[in-house]
Amino acid sequence: MAEVQTNTEAGEMTQIFVEFVMMQAQNAALCLGQITDPRVGQPQVNIPLAKMFIDQLAVIRAKTAGNLSSDEQRVIDSALEQMEMAFVHVASRTEGYHPGESLAPDLDAPAPSAVPQEEPSAPQAAAPAPAPTPTPEPPPEEGRKRFTKSYGA
Repeated sequence: MAEVQTNTEAGEMTQIFVEFVMMQAQNAALCLGQITDPRVGQPQVNIPLAKMFIDQLAVIRAKTAGNLSSDEQRVIDSALEQMEMAFVHVASRTEGYHPGESLAPDLDAPAPSAVPQEEPSAPQAAAPAPAPTPTPEPPPEEGRKRFTKSYGA
């Protein structure tokens, strides 16, 4: 049988929901270069990752439709609207972003910087590409117990 929430539990759930929505919005803002990235000390832009956080907010709003209090609805609507507007602004001025292309993040590629870089005035000869470094072999699995499962005798 389902239990009825008390006002205290509902208030705590509202607070947790609002914190969750704000955390997603803050992550999107970080990826849009609106917040300084603490790892490098300057804003960084990662359009695909920002889009993922904004899309997650949109899914949360769609999946919770009709189940939110007016305050919760106002928080998620406001956060989503602000992040969508910021996304459009940043994506329109960021080189290399083309709507419709795959937005899956390339985790090995560095995120483009929000600070524009100067274009070289004269063409320079391309530097030779460094030789690829060999990937280290995984350590031998000596001493590790291997588990097997038997289905029947």
